[in-house]
Amino acid sequence: MQKIRIASFNVALDRTAPGELAAEITGVGSPQLRHIAAMVQQVRPDILLLNEFDHDGDAIDSSHLTAFARRYLAAGERGMAYPHCYLAPVNTGLAGPRALDGGPVPVLPQDGLGFGAFHGQYGFAVLSRFPLEVSGARSFRRFLWKDMPGARLPRLDGRAYYPPEVLAFLPLSSKNHLDLPVRLPGGRVLHLLACHPAPPIDEGPERRNSCRNHDELRLWHDYIRPGKSDYLVDDAGGCGGLQAGAGFVILGDLNADPQDGNGYRSRIRALLADPALNQAISRGRLRPSSAGARRLRPVEPRRGNRRLWTHVNGLRLDYVLPSAGLDALASGVLWPTPEQDEAGWFWRGNGRPARRSAGSDHRLVWVDIAL
Repeated sequence: MQKIRIASFNVALDRTAPGELAAEITGVGSPQLRHIAAMVQQVRPDILLLNEFDHDGDAIDSSHLTAFARRYLAAGERGMAYPHCYLAPVNTGLAGPRALDGGPVPVLPQDGLGFGAFHGQYGFAVLSRFPLEVSGARSFRRFLWKDMPGARLPRLDGRAYYPPEVLAFLPLSSKNHLDLPVRLPGGRVLHLLACHPAPPIDEGPERRNSCRNHDELRLWHDYIRPGKSDYLVDDAGGCGGLQAGAGFVILGDLNADPQDGNGYRSRIRALLADPALNQAISRGRLRPSSAGARRLRPVEPRRGNRRLWTHVNGLRLDYVLPSAGLDALASGVLWPTPEQDEAGWFWRGNGRPARRSAGSDHRLVWVDIAL
C-alpha cells in the first residue's frame, strides 16, 4: 500500500538577532542543526512542518531554508531530498502603530503583533517531496482578533484589557494561519493547515495569551466546519472556510494540552473530539507501526498519556491531525534512545541550553496516511 508520512517538529531554531540562523546554516553550522537533521532522517517524513525557524518575517528570502534542506537534511547516507520549500510570512516581532497597552511607542518583543525580538523570529516553514500549490494558498495573518464573532478577548477587572485603538490593528494569529495545498501522487490535493498559536504563559490575571491561544485554535476549528467559518476573510480578501469534503491535516505546535498546562483546555478538547477529524489520531488511539525506541521519563511528568507527550515537560503540544476521510495507518512521537539522549539530541530540564548545542525541547510527531 502506498502511503505518505506527514510530520510536525518544533526545532527551536530561534536566534537572538535577525540573519543569525541564516548565517549559521550557510556558514560553519552547529551541532544543533546536525541533531535536527538526524532526527528528521530517522523518521523520514514526506511532508514536514518546521516551527521556530527564524527568517525575515515577510518570507522574501528562503535561501537559508533551501540551504538547510540541501546541506543538512539531504546529507549523508540517509539523506532526504525536499525539492519543494515554503516560508510562511509571520507576525512575530512586527511592531504595530502603538504599544499593546495603548501607549505611543511599541517596544519589542512584548509589543509585537506576535511575540518576537525581531520580525520573523519563531517563524515556520514547510518542506515537501511533493509540489506545493503556493498560488492556491490562503493566509490569515492579518485577520483581526476583534472580527471573530464571540471572540474571547481578555478582560481585567471587568473591563476590556486591550484598548479599542489596539484592537483596531491587533491580529488574531500570533504568527500565521496558513492553508497550503499540496499535490499528492495521483493528483489528489491535501490541505496543510499550519499554525503555531501563542503559548498560554507569561501573562497576568487577564490571561491574554490563554485567550489568544483559545481563539487561534478556534480559527482552524471553524475553518473546517461548513457554516461556522463565514466570518473569516483571508489576507487576499477571500471569504469563508475550507470547501466541504476537502482532505486536510491540521499540524503544528498548538501549545495546548487537553489534560494539563496553563491554557483553556476546552478548545483543544473540542477540536480533538470533532468528528471532522480522524479520531484514531486525534484521541491518540493509533499506535506506531513498531514499538520504537525506549521511552525516557520527562523531567516533569504530567497527567496525560505518556505515549503522547511531545515536550520535555510532559505535555502534548505538537499535533498532526488528519481529517476523518483520510485513512491513517500509523502515528508516533520520536523519543530518544539513551545513546541519542546522551549525544544531545534532546534538551534536559526546563532551561534553554546554550544555542547550537542540543536539539530541541520538543519531539517530532508524525502520521502515516494511505494514498
